[in-house]
Amino acid sequence: MYKELLLGPISGLPKILVVIALVWTLFWKGIALWRSARNNQKYWFFGLLVINTLGVLEIVYLSFFQKKGKK
Repeated sequence: MYKELLLGPISGLPKILVVIALVWTLFWKGIALWRSARNNQKYWFFGLLVINTLGVLEIVYLSFFQKKGKK
């Protein structure tokens, strides 16, 4: 009973899919949080830290909203 309460909808998924989703999310979240902190974008940093979207919000931020550096 407690396992279902803790895991909820992921309890029926194969463990490898959960691990892949976790690695995917941590990868994109790490890059997005690093860049938003380095660019002093506090609202983006907080939003990315709190909202979990399996990397979608992080990819949107990295693609369209991060400050572009000098080349």
